[in-house]
Amino acid sequence: MNSTDTDKAFSGSIPKLYETHLVPLIFQPYADDMARRLASRPLARVLEIAAGTGVVTRALASVLPEQAAIIATDLNQPMLDMASSIGTSRPVEWCLADAMQLPFPDEAFDAVVCQFGAMFFPDKPKAFSEARRVLKPGGTFIFSVWDKIEENEFADIVTAALATLFPDDPPRFMARTPHGYHDLAAVARDLAGGSFTRTPAFTTLAARSRADSPRMPAFAYCQGTPLRNEIEARDASRLDEATDVAANAIAARFGNGIVNGKIQAHVITVEK
Repeated sequence: MNSTDTDKAFSGSIPKLYETHLVPLIFQPYADDMARRLASRPLARVLEIAAGTGVVTRALASVLPEQAAIIATDLNQPMLDMASSIGTSRPVEWCLADAMQLPFPDEAFDAVVCQFGAMFFPDKPKAFSEARRVLKPGGTFIFSVWDKIEENEFADIVTAALATLFPDDPPRFMARTPHGYHDLAAVARDLAGGSFTRTPAFTTLAARSRADSPRMPAFAYCQGTPLRNEIEARDASRLDEATDVAANAIAARFGNGIVNGKIQAHVITVEK
């Protein structure tokens, strides 16, 4: 299995650990922000792509009116299963779907939403063209991507720590994929390549990632993301050791008690 495959492998125990540990650590504040950005818009149908375990879906369901239909999709059935098992405050539709080939008709949605999924698209202009295709004229595509890894302290520390454990072949999932699509000029070019003709709006948002101990973010990243697949591909017996090394590195920077690291992302909004 190459890195492209492992980067998308949210399976096994990862969905549960992702939801339990990573969602509150880094995803929840951006999900709440995304929902706020859509709450005041007159929306009849909203499509979410790369919904994961449903953190944005739940936020949208809590702020959008009951009559606004929400269809939440993801490429990974185990992530959707986790999302649907948690549920939402009111009904939504869960659907297995590939962002590269959405199973919906043209001009079907008032908004398309994607939080931290665009980095995983193998052909970003193609995925963006699909988002544009299913949008109604005047509809909004709003999505977020992580800023460079150096602006996201826990991810950066964990990546550097694992390089000391596997110096000949360091696991680079975090830098390569989640934090590998931070160049806003490249994002703008890809949107244009996806036939968006209007100028996108970019907002850079910093937030704080808090945990009760250094081990909590280390465990979240090493065992609740596809970084785990990279560690186990090198030596499955060293997963706990890798988590310990990452935890010790976070403790060296932030101390052994409550830890509080910077996270930063870009929110992109473009109209059809």
